[in-house]
Amino acid sequence: MITIAWDVDDVLNDLMRCWLESGWKAEHPECKIAFEQVTENTPERILNCTKEEYQASLDHFRLSPAYPDLKPDPQVLAWFNEYGAQARHIALSAVPLNAAHVSAAWVMKHFGNWIRSFNFIPSTRRQAPAPGYDLTKADFLKRVGNVDVLVEDSQQNIAQAHTIGVKGLLLKKPWNQSNLALKEALTQLNRLIAEK
Repeated sequence: MITIAWDVDDVLNDLMRCWLESGWKAEHPECKIAFEQVTENTPERILNCTKEEYQASLDHFRLSPAYPDLKPDPQVLAWFNEYGAQARHIALSAVPLNAAHVSAAWVMKHFGNWIRSFNFIPSTRRQAPAPGYDLTKADFLKRVGNVDVLVEDSQQNIAQAHTIGVKGLLLKKPWNQSNLALKEALTQLNRLIAEK
């Protein structure tokens, strides 16, 4: 049975879009940037703000009632309902230390039937330093071993996973160069499950 590591934000849910539309634009009504124009993650250059302003807004959104109300991606949830029991699953997120509990609760609420562990690499925040046990997702994957596939929206995380022998599925997002649509990624997961 294969083990799949799932990024949480922008893979299991649609955080960037929801934050941009309900968080950032509510705070900055003059902003006319559409989600499809967010071609960098982190998007401070596109939003014409500092990284600290972007992080503060995103962190505020994560800690507001809006984050727990995020809907899981319907295609991913449907896939889990049909095929989830045929693999082992973990969550592997990059989230600030002060919001990890909210992310973990969200994962367990929507995917806890299949995802049995929540793991995270603390996103750096100047005002909240965290011990650096694992500095990247690849560090974590290398240390724990036994993860076959990483499903992710970050090209850097996928590239690092490849260097340690973990297959990566990079989902198409405006900020990466992937052409892998979610439907095709889920089909590839089915093939990998069948091969094991």
